[in-house]
Amino acid sequence: MNFIDKKITVNQAIAILAKNNIDADENDTIVILDFLYLIAKNTNKVEGKIGESLRTNRTSKKLR
Repeated sequence: MNFIDKKITVNQAIAILAKNNIDADENDTIVILDFLYLIAKNTNKVEGKIGESLRTNRTSKKLR
């Protein structure tokens, strides 16, 4: 899986994981990063849909 706008390198991710006592080699770190980028990408899509539906369902009428 290729993400163009990756902000974290594999070496940076390995260092972050090591700071949190997680021992991961390069291949493991690549899988973790790909997973996190995929989750972030899908979360942004879902939030956009939810935000749009809330805007369309609003009304100016007061409910009693």
